[in-house]
Amino acid sequence: MAAKSGDPSPEHNARLRAAIEAARKSSVPKETIERAIKKGSGLTGDAVNYDSILYEGFAPHNVPVIVECLTDNKNRTASEMRVFFRKGQLGSIGSVAWMFERVGVIEAMNPKAGIEREDAAIEAGAQDVEALDSDEVEKGQTGGRFYTEPTDLDLVNKNLTSLGWIISKSELAYKSKTDVELAPEQFKDVADFLGAIDDFDDVHRVYAGLKNPESPVQV
Repeated sequence: MAAKSGDPSPEHNARLRAAIEAARKSSVPKETIERAIKKGSGLTGDAVNYDSILYEGFAPHNVPVIVECLTDNKNRTASEMRVFFRKGQLGSIGSVAWMFERVGVIEAMNPKAGIEREDAAIEAGAQDVEALDSDEVEKGQTGGRFYTEPTDLDLVNKNLTSLGWIISKSELAYKSKTDVELAPEQFKDVADFLGAIDDFDDVHRVYAGLKNPESPVQV
């Protein structure tokens, strides 16, 4: 999908570079990566007929949710989404989108520990930055999640790379404007709901305006 939506050369496609890096970290064979790029860019003659569909609604306890799907069968996806949202409420287009903002998100690590991510964000032109969870950062490195204007995503990618940061994820995403705070038992209801949706093969990303009661990190 990254190769289909942009330049098939990772040097000129930040989304593709990040996808390749993520695949390598998951031990995907080089041949599989190259085949996927060729297929996405149409070099193999095989059609890539995936559609991007957005679903909006509420999880239990009125937590706003946006589900981004990539599917080759819209009817199958729609049917499954209706089943998942029986425990919540499936909304119409725009019903919860106003509770989120469209942003560029870059997750990156710097091989040097102690590097100030805030300084890097300012120099690279990012709007904001936060620390990655400790289990997402390799020992001896500094990790950061950088937020950008959607139109600045590729520019900030290039700037961070020139500053020595290694990009592991680069994509457009939805960031909630206000997170719902729940009691631990209510949080579990929502986490189970989101987990079930996320396990569905057609689901690409799930965004929820939810604050973990044990952590300030957004789910």
